[in-house]
Amino acid sequence: MGFNEVYEKELAFQADRRRASVEFIKIISDLWYDKSIELVLFRNQLINRNVSDILNLHEYAGAFVEKPISIFDSVEIAQAIKDLDLPPAKLDIGKLTYEYHLEDVDYNNAKAFIASKLKDAKDYQDITPKDVVLYGFGRIGRLVARELMTRTGVGSQLRLRAIVTRGKVDATILEKRASLLRNDSIHGDFSGTVNVDVENSALVINGTTVHIISANNPEEIDYTEYGIDDALIIDNTGAFRDKEELSRHLSSKGASKVLITAPAKGIPNIVHGVNHTEHDPDEVSIFSAASCTTNAITPVLKAIQDSLGVVHGHLETIHAYTNDQNLVDNMHSKYRRGRAAGLNMVITETGAGQAVAKALPVFDGKLTSNAIRVPVPNGSLAILNLEVEATTSVEGVNAILKNYALEGELVEQIKYSIDNELVSSDIVGSSAPAIYDSKATIATADGKNIVLYIWYDNEYGYSHQVIRLAKYIAKVRRFTYY
Repeated sequence: MGFNEVYEKELAFQADRRRASVEFIKIISDLWYDKSIELVLFRNQLINRNVSDILNLHEYAGAFVEKPISIFDSVEIAQAIKDLDLPPAKLDIGKLTYEYHLEDVDYNNAKAFIASKLKDAKDYQDITPKDVVLYGFGRIGRLVARELMTRTGVGSQLRLRAIVTRGKVDATILEKRASLLRNDSIHGDFSGTVNVDVENSALVINGTTVHIISANNPEEIDYTEYGIDDALIIDNTGAFRDKEELSRHLSSKGASKVLITAPAKGIPNIVHGVNHTEHDPDEVSIFSAASCTTNAITPVLKAIQDSLGVVHGHLETIHAYTNDQNLVDNMHSKYRRGRAAGLNMVITETGAGQAVAKALPVFDGKLTSNAIRVPVPNGSLAILNLEVEATTSVEGVNAILKNYALEGELVEQIKYSIDNELVSSDIVGSSAPAIYDSKATIATADGKNIVLYIWYDNEYGYSHQVIRLAKYIAKVRRFTYY
């Protein structure tokens, strides 16, 4: 076959792949908007992806499991899912396709395979949707709002009904709020519409009204006046940090649960995937989603503790600068944070090392920690230097983390990177709170000390952990297959 013939054949194959991707995107949308069934590809989101994104994710999936994951196979599996009568669900089509390749001799066709794999879905009962109020509208609040509104689907899980802010709410303020939601310097434009309804003091997001409520204190709000009842309040202000202060939210008429997006005292500090099932939302009313760094390191530490055992260790987090630092040199209540954030590496404290013990008590007293704020606006790196009980190696550690990223309770939390060229900007927009850098792992010759590098999008990845925990608290988690 000549060069031109090979080239023409390659062009034809690429056209077929792109056509299949278009078909795949349509099935994804139909499943989501008609049945509230969300497909992901090894935990990578597929909703609102373009053709190139879909093909690139298939390349990653194939490299991850070391077997080809074809877009044509994904279309076949997705169509089989669509043809079945399933409840609202979140399904990893990458895992399903991989398993279909391994087990296809046991089934007549893809539909029979899917029916067998998802047979437990019939035991799931209907979900009662939960009203959500965002108390505060900063970095985390806006990202949570984006995700909730983008993935509302048929509204069978979390419904964003209102946002509480301080100060007056007029046309100018509403437009500023809308603009900050539409446009983000780090995460790009919102993939939807945001309009202002001045008469009703509301934002209309993707055609759905979200009330903007002005209040200085939680107790003064009556949510039922806005048709909101039994609501989950997600407090992302950082103003209230203990049980007594956060209980003020429960004095609001129409509020029933509280979730704070920061560490807090006197309430369960949760890293979803690690310890959320230890606290029953029927018995607990106030939860903390801990910190972004705690959510990044705790899943990996659990995997290492369960597999090797940890004697002790040190955490150093190389963290993006945050809004509590100064843009230019000026007075600050904390040492060093007063120096210009965009120009300096700044050593500061972090409580993440101690916070791990709240989710995993076995780590009580085992970790020291510190932080270095660096001149990037988002995307951070946690470095864990651990002495382990069992002898291991780089290959051994990588095998452990790869298995946890593929199977079990932490697949949403740990993403396994095989990229030799990974840098901080590459992980911006990752929904996993921990991206394990397998190419950077170090182990000593005696196999008793290891150094692990865990990247995390300290805004977006953390926001997804908040939403996962919110769904657990609200009891709207769908059937899942990972």
